[in-house]
Amino acid sequence: MSPFFTRKRGMIITAVLALFFTAQTAFCMGEQPNKKAVVLAAFGTSYPSALVSITNIQKKVQETFPNACVRVAFTSNIIRNIWHKRQNDPEFTKANSDVPKEILYVKGPLATIADLQDDGFRTIIVQPLHVFAGEEFVDLSAYVSGLNAITTLKKKFAPFEKLVISRPALGEPGIEHDYHEDMEKAAKALAQDVAMAAKKNAALVYMGHGNEYFSTGIYAEFQQLMQKTYPETPVLVGTVEGFPSLDDVSARLSHGKIKNVLLRPMMVVAGDHAGNDMAGDEEDSWKSTFKRAGIRVECDVHGLGENSDWVQLYVDHIKDAAKDNQIEL
Repeated sequence: MSPFFTRKRGMIITAVLALFFTAQTAFCMGEQPNKKAVVLAAFGTSYPSALVSITNIQKKVQETFPNACVRVAFTSNIIRNIWHKRQNDPEFTKANSDVPKEILYVKGPLATIADLQDDGFRTIIVQPLHVFAGEEFVDLSAYVSGLNAITTLKKKFAPFEKLVISRPALGEPGIEHDYHEDMEKAAKALAQDVAMAAKKNAALVYMGHGNEYFSTGIYAEFQQLMQKTYPETPVLVGTVEGFPSLDDVSARLSHGKIKNVLLRPMMVVAGDHAGNDMAGDEEDSWKSTFKRAGIRVECDVHGLGENSDWVQLYVDHIKDAAKDNQIEL
C-alpha cells in the first residue's frame, strides 16, 4: 500500500475516533437526549397491602403520560430501610411475590432524580403524593431547589433542562394556584365517601396524619369546606399530629350527640396509622375511643390513592406543572 493511502486511511481512522470520543464526552458530561420523567414522591408505606394506592396512582399517571418515564420515590428513610432489608428475606419475597421490584429497591427523591438524570432524563416533574404542604413537602421542595442551584460553565452541560416540583393534593400557599380551588376539587373527589356515610346514617370522620412542625389548620378549613359542600351529612376531620386532634373530634361528636360514625383515613395509603392508630383494638385508637363514648363505629380502611377521583387531583397538578413550565409530556 502506498504511503498516500496509508496516510489517508490513518486520517480517516483518527477523525472517526475523534468523533467517537467527542460524542462519548458529551454524553458523559450531560449533553444527552432530553427525555422526560415524572417522579411520584410519597412518604411511603411498609404495608404490602397498602401499596395498591401508590401503584394505582403510578398506573394512572403512566397511562395519562405514556411518553414519560414514571418513577416512585419514598421520602421516609425508615420506610425505605424496611423495604431494603426485605430484599434478602426469602420468606418475605416468596409470600409477597406481587410486590413490584421498584418498591423492594425503592430510593429517596434525590437518588431517584439522580438515576433518571444519569439515564438521560433532563426534564423531570416531581409530583408530591402528600395531602398538604407540610414538613415532607417543604423538605422535598428544598431538594429540588438545591439541585436547580447547580450551574455549569456551558448551559448545554447542565444536569437538567427543567426540574420542577408540583403541589400536594390540597395545594400550597401562593398566588400561582389558589389553594382554595384545590381544596374544592379535593372535597368533590370525596363525594363517594359522603354517600357511603349517608347510606349508613352516619357521620363521616377522617383521620389525617397532620404535622408536628407546621400549622395543620388546613384540616379544620377542609372540614368546614366539606360541611359546606355536603350539608346533609356531618363531616369531621382530625389529625394524628396537630389540630384538630382526636380530643377535638371527640368533643364535637359529643356536642352533636352523634352515635354512628364511618371512620376513614385521610391519607394516601392505608398503612400503619390507618390500621393501628385509627382502626386498631388498642385502648388509645380512634375506634376504641369512640366506642367507649357509646358511638357505633365502622372503619373503612382504604387509602385515598384507591379513589380514582383523588388520583385525578395529582394528574391535574402534573398537567399544571407541565403547562406552567412549558413542558410537553
